Amino acid sequence: MPLNVWILVAAQALAMCTAPFIVFIGSIHGRLLAPLPELATLPVGLVVVGTVLAIKPATWLMERMGRKPVMLLGTLAGSSAGMLGALAAWTASFPLLCAAAVIGGTGLAVVHQYRFAAMESVSPDMAGSAAARVLLGGLVAAWLGPEIALAGGGSEAAYPFLGGWLALGVVQLLAMVVLAVGYRASGERVREAVAGGGRSLRSILRQPVIWVAISAAAIGYAIMSFIMTATPLSMTEVASHPLEDAKRVIQIHIMAMYLPSLVSGWLIRVVGIPRMMGLGLLAYLGCVALAFSGITFHHYLFALILLGIGWNFLFVGGTTLLPQGYRDEERFRVQGLNDLMVFGSQATAALSAGAVLAALNWTGLLLVAVPFLILHGVLMAVWLMSRKSQSALAD
Repeated sequence: MPLNVWILVAAQALAMCTAPFIVFIGSIHGRLLAPLPELATLPVGLVVVGTVLAIKPATWLMERMGRKPVMLLGTLAGSSAGMLGALAAWTASFPLLCAAAVIGGTGLAVVHQYRFAAMESVSPDMAGSAAARVLLGGLVAAWLGPEIALAGGGSEAAYPFLGGWLALGVVQLLAMVVLAVGYRASGERVREAVAGGGRSLRSILRQPVIWVAISAAAIGYAIMSFIMTATPLSMTEVASHPLEDAKRVIQIHIMAMYLPSLVSGWLIRVVGIPRMMGLGLLAYLGCVALAFSGITFHHYLFALILLGIGWNFLFVGGTTLLPQGYRDEERFRVQGLNDLMVFGSQATAALSAGAVLAALNWTGLLLVAVPFLILHGVLMAVWLMSRKSQSALAD
């Protein structure tokens, strides 16, 4: 793999820490500061809101300025989120905590573009492996994010999570240094496109392949976020597990999200994208069935492992499939639309998780996910049938 890909792996390991950091302590810190219990998961949801709001500006800037300057701005946003979160902890301010989450999400919108930058740094046949390799940086983030969250003390400290937020700001600055020193825009193989070139979005969206690619990532991310956001509260409030157990489950879950990236690029080449997505759907169904059957530590643990594996197969599959539906000059518009729909779905899921958990309990929340898995299965079937028809006409 080119140096650019490895630089992006390192930057992902640091810059992605915001996600597991806030997933782990966002609802817990929110419960300490929120005026109402129902608002406890709001900071976790607002991270995704910040991501959604920043996707279009980020891709617009990348199209005009190039990827590297915007990547550096993304790490600056992540560092600012850490500083603002520390101020929220110091002043016990729930609105400041929510603002820190939104700003952290804007930084993550840029981090999510790393996978496309990696795909554009290699030949087309290696695009899936490059995207999967960058996601491996999430393995480090999976452990580092929750660990730094407890730096200087957790919820029992005089200023809960103050040290953790400060540590997050420092880690984001380290990511900025890695990108500033190591990333080379000249390593991108796809030439910069003229703004507004290519077909209209209406024409692009007539292709079933686009909808399957977006659905894989959007439904996969939404269901993962929906269940993951509710897990720490369900474990500590419903099942009375200690906070340390919840931390361990989230850490291992996020590792399960990214560890399959060691083989998912290879799997795409061996079994193909449709079968890989099918395996992702099966992993999600296994997660729901296992979590539905009990609330012991191991029920949560193994269900969240399956949830992570299912996310990886759907997300990497969708990301690899997406370029089959656009031309070079259309890439920023389609990538921006894709991420807007993906993280818009995730935002809706994360924001609703606390309310659904309170209204329907843990088992009801799990059942809500099933119709969306069926929907993606139907979209896949339509795509495969249309592809088969096109092949028959070509013959």
